[in-house]
Amino acid sequence: MKMAASAKIRPSGRSFQNTELRPERELRNLIETVLRLAKSTGAEETEVHVDEVADALTRFANNGIHQNVSEHGLTISIRTVAEGRTARATTNRLDEDSLRSTIEASLSLAHSQPKDARLLPMPGKQRYRQVSRFIRHTAALAPEDRARAVRRACDLAVKKGQVAAGIFSSGQSQTAVGNSRDLFAAYRETHSQFSITMQEDPAASWAKANSADVRTLDPQKLAERASEKAHQAVHAKELAPGRYTVILEPAAVLDLVGFLFYDFAATAVEDKRSCLNERLGKQLFGQNISITDDVFHPLQQGAPFDGEGIPRQKVLLVDRGVPKNLVYSRASAKAAGKKPTGHGFPLPNEYGETPMNLVFSGGDSSLEKMVASTERGLLVTRLWYIREVDPYEKVMTGMTRDGLFLVENGSVTGAVRNFRFNQSLIEMLKNVELMSPAVRATGEESFEMVVPAMKIRDFHFSEVTKF
Repeated sequence: MKMAASAKIRPSGRSFQNTELRPERELRNLIETVLRLAKSTGAEETEVHVDEVADALTRFANNGIHQNVSEHGLTISIRTVAEGRTARATTNRLDEDSLRSTIEASLSLAHSQPKDARLLPMPGKQRYRQVSRFIRHTAALAPEDRARAVRRACDLAVKKGQVAAGIFSSGQSQTAVGNSRDLFAAYRETHSQFSITMQEDPAASWAKANSADVRTLDPQKLAERASEKAHQAVHAKELAPGRYTVILEPAAVLDLVGFLFYDFAATAVEDKRSCLNERLGKQLFGQNISITDDVFHPLQQGAPFDGEGIPRQKVLLVDRGVPKNLVYSRASAKAAGKKPTGHGFPLPNEYGETPMNLVFSGGDSSLEKMVASTERGLLVTRLWYIREVDPYEKVMTGMTRDGLFLVENGSVTGAVRNFRFNQSLIEMLKNVELMSPAVRATGEESFEMVVPAMKIRDFHFSEVTKF
């Protein structure tokens, strides 16, 4: 998203020295210390995760800042293996006595577990493709910088006779994993997020963005968008439930398709908990739907290795509507006779693996073109309170929120009372008529993904809501 020069966030850096993360060598030294201490115990193998987070958040409501908080913490999670059993214990104390006690706690827990027939020896050294998502401008963002952006947004609300509420957060994090077979991997990133709700009684609207680079955020533009929609939504009229053509903005798309991610896990398919059981290799979605899991995509975030330190691979999950591949942890890959794809969770866990960096292929349309091409339909800002009704057909229920608008003869003509929907995601992804280019989207019901806006026919709204 481009910003006018006057809207750019220019970090002052005043608080940077107070929140700077430890250098990677210190994380490596902590891991080596744990591995050294573990040698004197009964642990056959040891794995160490070190996670450090420095986050800050400015919260505002009623057109003013009412909270500014920050936290900076480091945790060490230790997994041990003994006689085919494994367990994990965690501490935030770094002295050797505490680390030794945590190792012993992990071993004690391991001995109380049943043997795991699928437990594999820990992996050895790996090679990783490097990604750079640590932006010093974001790390240097100070409370004063966030406060200035919030003040401008609140000033807009006052000028428009509205009430603003939301958050502006920024931070940095890093993770390192090492084990007794000489594996070591480390990754760090920054993150920033601005979310705002504008209320003009009785209506409200919302906008949100998230990025590793705070300079790509435009809080004022987000505030203006939410303000304009809130004003448009004041005089909403009620329509009858039924099937409508809908234009879903990226946040609405994200919070729906985000419920598909675990279906592409090999463990879910093996346990017959996936909507892809008996459907792999068959035409399931429209031919305009292709999905990859790609941690290296420039709009994604996240470590290039999984919970065991295995390098993540780019995986084509859906090719022109046909589910082609799954993601595998080491254990599920061995069971299936496949190669691991680097999508496993830290052990022990019951879920196995999932793709966490979904990327939809998108199209060449725009929201404006979608509206212009629609004779009658609904423009949806976002959805909320989404729950799964039928896991195999992927029927979801939920409600529209913060801006639902009627489109008639190629123009937005007014606001509409919110609906509850009951909609199969499989059917929905068969009925996509137009898509915008994919963007990094953020919502409230799912983690961030790269998805387009979508124009979809025959979307099922089952009843009008009470708000």
